[in-house]
Amino acid sequence: MRAAFYISDGTAITSEVFGHALLSLFPMEFEHHTISFVETIEKAEEAKAKINAAKKRTGEEPLVFHTFVNPEIRRIIDSCDAVIYNFLEHFVSPVQKVLGVEAKPKAHRTHSIHENSYDYRIDAVNYALANDDGSNVTNYADADVILVGVSRSGKTPSSLYLALQYGVKAANYPFTDDDMDDLKLPDFLKPYKKKIFGLTIDAERLIDIRDNRMANSRYSSARQCRMELREVEKLYKKEKIPFINTTKFSVEEITAKILSEMGLQRYKY
Repeated sequence: MRAAFYISDGTAITSEVFGHALLSLFPMEFEHHTISFVETIEKAEEAKAKINAAKKRTGEEPLVFHTFVNPEIRRIIDSCDAVIYNFLEHFVSPVQKVLGVEAKPKAHRTHSIHENSYDYRIDAVNYALANDDGSNVTNYADADVILVGVSRSGKTPSSLYLALQYGVKAANYPFTDDDMDDLKLPDFLKPYKKKIFGLTIDAERLIDIRDNRMANSRYSSARQCRMELREVEKLYKKEKIPFINTTKFSVEEITAKILSEMGLQRYKY
């Protein structure tokens, strides 16, 4: 299996995002390796040794995606027995030409703490934790979005991801078995209807998730899961609540769709 390395003198997040996005276009498997904080000559030589060892082990040149700003370290990595992709080098010159400003590379700049966005994200995480699973329904006025859906449809991970990654204050409220006889939007949610976004999921997937949590229970039964999903989707359509089926999406994709659909401001950088 061909090796792919994502390397940087910082977190290597940029290298991973670009590299994984590019390789995902090709229908084959890769052996993935991430090496972050390669900030010294010694660490660069260690990284080079790992890359060259992968070439000997697999018989194929590894693919190396990097974003080094230190020219000395970059030369060491570029000299590896591998195919090298330097994302920053590829784009810097054209952008300099358009902007009329010379780039001044600095390690860690892309992921350093920006006080305002950092504070937004910390506040949003605290808000998501305090308003998880309908535990507090008194301060929805402060929410940027309120996620609703049946139990185990992805509300909590989506709320936390929105908070941690984008500084979005996301509350979430569950529709439970007790609501199903006459499912309607609770009175305390009605004033915030424009903030509500619904989640649903395929019945078979929900059955599997619930069965792992509470096997052989009414909660995880096929009949119960199908009934709850049927009723909650009827509510979304009746109340014109935007919603997404989370079955085939990652949390990154789910939250990206929520941000787009709801027109939410991102506080990431």
